[in-house]
Amino acid sequence: MLFSVVNMKLRDFYPSLDGLCDDMGVDRIDLEKALNAVGYEYDEYQNKFI
Repeated sequence: MLFSVVNMKLRDFYPSLDGLCDDMGVDRIDLEKALNAVGYEYDEYQNKFI
């Protein structure tokens, strides 16, 4: 569920992961670790976790 919500917000509202994290008060490293732990990595070019 986290994967889907983050990718939806990146697609619809934020031009970058840094923008999302800054606006939502989320630590980027913690978010990436949580999604990396279940097999997803952030693709900066596509601006989404894949």
